[in-house]
Order: sequence, then C-alpha cells, then structure tokens
Amino acid sequence: MNKHLQKFQHALTHTVLCLGAIGLGFLSGCSTPPPVAKPVAPPPPLAKVPELVSTPMGVTSLARSSKEYRKDAAGHLYGMNAQRIYKGRMPPLLEAVGVLNVDIDQKGAVKSINWMRAPKHVPQVMAEIERMVKAAAPYPAPKHLSQVTYTDVWLWHKSGKFQLDTLTEGQD
Repeated sequence: MNKHLQKFQHALTHTVLCLGAIGLGFLSGCSTPPPVAKPVAPPPPLAKVPELVSTPMGVTSLARSSKEYRKDAAGHLYGMNAQRIYKGRMPPLLEAVGVLNVDIDQKGAVKSINWMRAPKHVPQVMAEIERMVKAAAPYPAPKHLSQVTYTDVWLWHKSGKFQLDTLTEGQD
C-alpha cells in the first residue's frame, strides 16, 4: 500500500506542477498592457517670430525696417540663449530693466552697443547683457537694409534669466 501511496503522491505532484505551469502560461498572456502615455501638449509659443531665410552665407532677415528686424534679432538671441529665457510671466519686481541699442552691419556683425537706459545699479547685469549680445553674433544679415540699429528692452530676473520686451510673456 505504501508503494501505491508513493505513486499516487508522485502523480499528484506531477499533475499539480503541470497545472501550475499551464496556469502561469495563461496568466502571462493575460497581463494588462502598459499604460498609454498621454501626449503632452507643446508649450505655447512665446511670440510669433518672423521666418528667417537660411542661405549658404548664414541666416538672412527679410525685415524692411528696424522695427521688423527687432523681432528677428530677439528670436536669434532667444535661440542662442534658450536656457537663460525666463519662462512664463515675469514677476512685478525685477533686478534690472535696461534699454539697449545694437548696431548690426550688413553681414550680421555687431558694430556697436549703446545703452539708452542703463541699469547702472547692477553693473554686472549690464556687462552680462553686453557679453550675451556680442556672443550671439553673427545676427541674421539684414538683406533689405545696409545696416540696422535695433532697440530692445531687457527684463532681467534675479535668477539671471531674462525676457526681451519684443517677445515677453508679460509681467504680473
């Protein structure tokens, strides 16, 4: 009787193992699919920036006035300093607000920089803005202008990030 019991236990163990393997096979086919990632809407554009033309000589602005060129220059500065752009509406109190004239020659080189309203209380900010303006050269070459002087207002946050008035998202 003991032999029969051993055979029965062996058969039962084998059956349980087989049923378990079959059950696992079924369950593996019944897994829930991974959650579908919801598409993230791209952030709204900061401002409409005019289209620039890329030529073998570089980027060209199709602006016909300094006011039109200002948008091209601001878009160029944003592109060159994307990590430094303050996202969203600026707070009511800023570290600095400065008004800067930049003279650009026909090839897009910076000829001169002149402050119309300098934030003299923060000379380090003035120096950083001037450095950024010069480092962003060459600017889009003004195709329809022999040279251009554009003016923009720099809104400077204490974090070192900025917005230009031309492309600002506003202020609280």
